[in-house]
Amino acid sequence: MNQSALSAFIWSVADLLRGDFKQSEYGRVILPFTVLRRLDCVLEATKPAVLAELAEREKAGLNPESFLRRTAGQSFYNTSPLDLKKLVGDPDHIRENLFSYVQGFSPAARDIFERFEFHAQVDRLAKARLLYQVTERFAQFDLHPNVVDNHQMGLMFEELIRRFAEISNETAGEHFTPREVIRLMVDLIFVEDDDALGQPGVVRTIYDPAAGTGGMLSIAGEYRPSTTRRPALRCSARS
Repeated sequence: MNQSALSAFIWSVADLLRGDFKQSEYGRVILPFTVLRRLDCVLEATKPAVLAELAEREKAGLNPESFLRRTAGQSFYNTSPLDLKKLVGDPDHIRENLFSYVQGFSPAARDIFERFEFHAQVDRLAKARLLYQVTERFAQFDLHPNVVDNHQMGLMFEELIRRFAEISNETAGEHFTPREVIRLMVDLIFVEDDDALGQPGVVRTIYDPAAGTGGMLSIAGEYRPSTTRRPALRCSARS
């Protein structure tokens, strides 16, 4: 599925929200649920090992955080036995279980949902009797990195943000930097390094203090010097 089709597929959730949410409010629901499903898919394969590691470290009286990150193979993890597919299997307790699931994320990941004010949106969806339908719809999306890579994920987010900006009478550029501008920035950053980057084993680190949709990092990672060799770029995001 290409990026435009994927964005349209996720945007279809707006049909469920129509009437209970204003158009300008769709993003408050769709964006955090998209992030949640992405993290859900990323951690899916390592979830059993993470839960086993947690039990072992707690039994030994050790702080499990570093062990859990290593087991998850990510900078974040989730210690809840739940996931989105299990959540939709218990519609009568969808709200409580969803809160419990999000609470199971490591602090940095959990902070994302706090900044989205996700709990408030969940409460509102529950009152409108839409929470189960929205959760079930997102559980159907396969956002695993093997299916949707980081670059495509960033493009999809930009497409969603553009749509939200249009219906809110805002400019999408206020929320992210267009890719053509990013490509120009990357070219300007590396132009003096072109010869060095053509050599094997050369490493350059890109620092993106915002890293909203990850556009700067993914475009920098794709950069090729005028020679045929691909540079070894290490991209890191910090906020």
